[in-house]
Amino acid sequence: MIALATAFIAIAPAAQADTPTSSVEVSPTTVLPGQTFTVTQTIHNDRDFTVTFAKGAIYGSPTPITDVVDVVSCTNTTAVGCFQAGSSYRAAFGDLEAGGTKTTVWTLRVKDTAAPGQFTLQHQFVGDNYSFDTFDGPVITIANPATNADVKVALAATGHGGLNARIDYTLTVANNGPSAASGIRVVATYPAGLSFASGAGCVRVGTTRTVNCDIASLASGASATPKFSVNGGLLAIGSYTTTAVRTASSPSDPNSANDSASKTCSALTGLIVTC
Repeated sequence: MIALATAFIAIAPAAQADTPTSSVEVSPTTVLPGQTFTVTQTIHNDRDFTVTFAKGAIYGSPTPITDVVDVVSCTNTTAVGCFQAGSSYRAAFGDLEAGGTKTTVWTLRVKDTAAPGQFTLQHQFVGDNYSFDTFDGPVITIANPATNADVKVALAATGHGGLNARIDYTLTVANNGPSAASGIRVVATYPAGLSFASGAGCVRVGTTRTVNCDIASLASGASATPKFSVNGGLLAIGSYTTTAVRTASSPSDPNSANDSASKTCSALTGLIVTC
């Protein structure tokens, strides 16, 4: 008799990436003097002991962060809060147990005297009894206020019920400056189930559900309100979300955080439309 052996091959589960001891998310990464931005920092204790007086630290390289920005606030800290330590800012969390994680949201304001340029945001988990590696985060750009125009987009909608249900959209496109803006285009996209009806300052692109709203120029502090309407018909039902996004303007826009907006309307048949 011949014995047959069955071989089993053990397949190891895919290795999971270790949680970093410090990580950051920054928004926006291009700012003007006087503007604020946020840094969401998470620290993680991967040691097998408690780290005493745990802190999230942020730095700048090659320019010290303390020369470029001031701290407005930081969240989820002890009564010590956030403070300057040499050329860094630190957010105090208290003792952090083995495996523990803490997150703070920094709100930072670029100094009015900050010169245009770039620096790398660095970050670190620091404790009184142990300090972890320092990591490079994103590059922060301090834009030249004389050659930028911050274009902000907002979107409002009004629903009209009836035999031919209609939604009227109004965009508010504002130039927060400091320079004048030209060649501004905001692209709006409406969902399936709606059909283009009319526009004032906005033109439908071919047979798509995309609308181009173009503004030749806006002085610093000025705004414009292009409009368009869509029909839903008597059988319209459900939720409809329309989005508007700035896709072009000159000079460069230093703040992408306010470049888009969306609005959701609901239809309970075409007779009742609310936004």
